[in-house]
Parts: sequence; C-alpha cells; structure tokens
Amino acid sequence: MQTITTTEALAEFCAKAKAQPYVTVDTEFLRERTYWSKLCLVQLAIPPAKDGEAVLVDPLAEGLDLAPLHDLFRHEATVKVFHAARQDLEIFFVEAGLFPKPLFDTQVAAMVCGFGEQVGYETLVRKVARQQLDKTSRFTDWSRRPLTDAQKTYAIADVTHLRVIYEFLSKELRKSGREEWVHEEEEILLNPETYITRPEEAWLRVKTRTTTGRFLAVVRELARFREGYAQNKNIPRSRIFKDDALLELASTKPVNFDELNKSRLLLREARRGDIADGIITAVKAGLECKPEDFPEVPDEDQQLQVNTALADLLRVLLKAKSEETGVAAKLIASSSDLDRIAAGKRDVPALSGWRQEVFGHDALRLAKGELALTAAGAAVRLVPV
Repeated sequence: MQTITTTEALAEFCAKAKAQPYVTVDTEFLRERTYWSKLCLVQLAIPPAKDGEAVLVDPLAEGLDLAPLHDLFRHEATVKVFHAARQDLEIFFVEAGLFPKPLFDTQVAAMVCGFGEQVGYETLVRKVARQQLDKTSRFTDWSRRPLTDAQKTYAIADVTHLRVIYEFLSKELRKSGREEWVHEEEEILLNPETYITRPEEAWLRVKTRTTTGRFLAVVRELARFREGYAQNKNIPRSRIFKDDALLELASTKPVNFDELNKSRLLLREARRGDIADGIITAVKAGLECKPEDFPEVPDEDQQLQVNTALADLLRVLLKAKSEETGVAAKLIASSSDLDRIAAGKRDVPALSGWRQEVFGHDALRLAKGELALTAAGAAVRLVPV
C-alpha cells in the first residue's frame, strides 16, 4: 500500500491515471473545529479492478504540492469517480478553485439504478462488489501522523471497491439509457453556486416563524456578521453563536454590553471582544435599516396555500413512478416539490429535465384533473379523465 508524500511521486501516479479511462477518488478530512474542511488524505485508484494500482496521497506531507492532482482533475479524457461527491468537491473548489471533470457520482447513479435513496457506499460494496467493509476507522483523527495500518486499510478500501461499483453502474446506465439523467444531477454538483456561502445571504438558512420586516432585518445583519466572522477566522459558525441565540438577539435587540449580557443563550466567549462588538454593530444596523430595505422572505418560504388532497395524490403518484422506474422517490421529487405543485407553483425541479419525463408531465395532468389514480391490487394505475 503506497503512501505518496512527494510531488514527484504524485506526478508519476497522475501520469498513469491520465492514460486510464477513469480514476476513483475519495478524501478524508476534518471539519469539527473549522469552517472550511481540512484535507487530510486523498485516495486514488486506477483500473483494472483486480490488479490496478491504488495509492494514498498525504497532503499534510511537508513540501507536497497537489498541482499534479489538480492537473489530473482537469484532464477530460479520464473520468473522476466519487461516491457522494459533494463534500469532496467542496474541498477542491475552496482550496484550488476547480472541479474534477468529467465527474461520475456513484451515489447519484445508484439512486437512478434502483438502489434506493441516498444509498451508502458500504451497501454498494456489499451488493455489487460482494465484499464487507471494516468501518471502525471511520471517525478517527485523520490529521494525526503517522496513520495506523487500520486507517490506511480503511481509506484504500474506499477507492478499490469503487472501481467495481463504477463499472457496474455505468454499464447499467448505458443499458437503461439514463446516463443523461445522472449527468443532469452532476451538473448541480459542478455548479460553484452549490458551494458559495455569501454572508449577506446567510439569514436565509435561519428558520424562524417571525417574518416582520424589522425582526428579519436584525436577523440578516446578525447572520451576515456571524458568517463573515466564521469564514475569516475559519471556525464553525456554531462556535460564535447558534441559531437559537441569534433569534433571541433579534428579539431582544441589545445595543450595549449591559443589554447583551442579559442574553440567556449566548456563549460566554460571545459576550466580549470582537464577537460582542460585532453583535452590537449588527443589531444597530438592523434597527437603522429603512423599511424599503427590509429583507423579504423568498416566495418558496411563504405560507403556501396547499391543496392537501392533491398533495396526497401526488405522493401516491410519486410512489408509483418510483416503483415503475426503479428510481429513488427523493431523487425524482422532494416533499417540498409536491407541496409547491399542489399550491399551484410551476417553478419546481420536479417539473423540468428528466424529472418532467418521469413524473412532472403526469403530475401536471393530475393537478389539472386530466388524470385519475386507481388501485389494482398492490399497484397504482393511471387513468385518463
């Protein structure tokens, strides 16, 4: 089991990978104590599955430059295969400003190929590669050196079995003609907007039942400060103050240190220094916000006038379509999609792309009263009206 610790060795392996049709990739990282993920290990494997080469790359090794790996990621002739790629892609986008292309995500492909919703790697290894994984090293500290043999064995298994899974799933997709469906989903993963968090938009992730303009203006400014501070200091936003404390501050609106210290939910570290100053400044900015500049709750977050009977019928239709196509229901349409359709909304992901073909067309017919659902034993049948 080779561990690469020099730029020269990494360049040599990446040159081999460029001559292959695909390379499987995984990472190990830490994020518990930072805002951005800390890359601790990269695993790579090339075909053939039985005797192909697999390596560990140590990005913490002194003097190692990941430029050859980044160059491999740009090499269009070699498919980069990940499982559940989102967190891995975020690391490379943040650190190097790039995405591995072309991409193949085996979790997305498995959901299209009938393996259920958000199927785990361990399940695919067992069902496709007919192997068992030892997951005991999963939550170890990957930043500590030297790595143990158990850690290395665990890490390398995440890319060696992935070769068999990729070859199986890619073959299944070619047979079913659903390759484009997977590509559509992967385009979302390869969109920079998926990973960019702008401080001025951070308030949109804060869940609150209060939607008055002034309250939301203070929420926006507090969330803006917290996000910017977390990014600049590279610490988790929860270490600054949590959402419940943010909402408390938006309600009490402290404008000096005495008022701030009356908070029940604020962490001790947030009651002094830069964080305390930032909170007070943010609250004042929210209080001084002009009414015409108040934040507006996005349309999808407003109280929808959902036709509950239609929403229930759409759920039955979705289940029927999922069983008919073998595609995971959550991949076809979310619960929010169904409610929005039942409320008369049409700017819904389930009504576009491959989902329109699988589900959206009939969902709209059902909503218009042009389609009825009947039960025939355990099956659901669609009857034109």
